[in-house]
Amino acid sequence: MSYSAIHVKPVTPRIGAEVSGIDLTRPLSNQQVDDLHGALADHQVLFFRDQKLDFEQHKALGRHFGELHIHPNTPGPEGHPEILPIHADADSKRIAGENWHSDVSCDAEPPLGSILYLHTVPAAGGDTLFASMHAAYEALSPAMKTFLEGLTATHSGDHVYRRTNALIGREDRNKVFPRASHPVVRTHPVTKRKALFVNQGFTTHIDGLSPSESRALLAFLFEHSAQPAFQVRFRWEPHSVAFWDNRSVQHIAMWDYFPQVRSGHRVTIKGDRPF
Repeated sequence: MSYSAIHVKPVTPRIGAEVSGIDLTRPLSNQQVDDLHGALADHQVLFFRDQKLDFEQHKALGRHFGELHIHPNTPGPEGHPEILPIHADADSKRIAGENWHSDVSCDAEPPLGSILYLHTVPAAGGDTLFASMHAAYEALSPAMKTFLEGLTATHSGDHVYRRTNALIGREDRNKVFPRASHPVVRTHPVTKRKALFVNQGFTTHIDGLSPSESRALLAFLFEHSAQPAFQVRFRWEPHSVAFWDNRSVQHIAMWDYFPQVRSGHRVTIKGDRPF
């Protein structure tokens, strides 16, 4: 696809592109927004450099793609409930996104995408890896594709968020976390390409299968989805931005930089029910 208002350079043939020729801190033109929509559909995750986003600029960017999501477990800074703080330092007991996942896939309407901005990064390490679930699906055999069609899987936030809260000492006895059933193979609403939609973070079981059948199938799909051939790896620099499509991408954050600081914030865009 050609773009008239931005420059897009693919990082791998399957997933990821570097975007330049745009200042995300300033109001965007209609053409820039259209080009970003197109580039996200084409490349699934977009990378930007030298973008010093404050909270309001960050939220304004996200709203070009839809209504902003409020995280079910982690509160935003005062006055900014749509902002998800991302921070790790020498006192951290865990970080966000240590396992392959699609953000908040336990929601009945999982997010369309997420935009992460980091202003402080370690001297080395702290990369984020992204994997194309279009590529993962397309690499399956015809027989496996046929078997997976029509299956659904349950996604739950309960075990994810309660583990986090126990580690950091946050009280959650009276909280109820999202839980939803989604197709194992979903269709992207824009491109109509199919993608696998199960992940290690939130997917607990395949509906309608015995526990042993479900464990075996999920183990295969998790291993299959994490193949390096489906991935792109992003090396963060200060004031970088990554924008990924949760409908077709999984990601994992590397915590190989302890006790250094990695800090920034994320906005997440509401999505729709998978089909």
